[in-house]
Amino acid sequence: MSESLDLYQDAIKQMAAAAHGHGQLQSASGEAKLNNPLCGDRVYMQVALAGGRIAAIAHQTKGCLLCKAAASLLGARAVGLDISAIAGTTSALEALLREQAPVPPDWPELAMFLPAHAYPSRHKCTLLPFRALQAALRQAGAAQ
Repeated sequence: MSESLDLYQDAIKQMAAAAHGHGQLQSASGEAKLNNPLCGDRVYMQVALAGGRIAAIAHQTKGCLLCKAAASLLGARAVGLDISAIAGTTSALEALLREQAPVPPDWPELAMFLPAHAYPSRHKCTLLPFRALQAALRQAGAAQ
């Protein structure tokens, strides 16, 4: 099977097309822009916090389907979480990609990224939105 067929399964395509959270916030507590210069992925992530938790998230993502799917997943799932939950999920995704660690039961959607394990150059694409959200959360925390 070719790389594109292995990596870009229906779940990835559907999540990327859904573009959950795509857009811009009127008032953000923190924001971050990250790039992957090797493949051209770019993520601009904004977050609004209330009581130490994510109240709203928005992103503008240009890149491959893996990057777009990861950003969309965050748009669908990050509201209500705090910085430690996002850090834990990011670590779980890193382990899943690097060593095929088990999918965390509270984030079953991460399983769609399992085929990327075989393509280390695609790990950065998948992780870029998660890292952008972490950077936006750090900025938001510093501003409070």
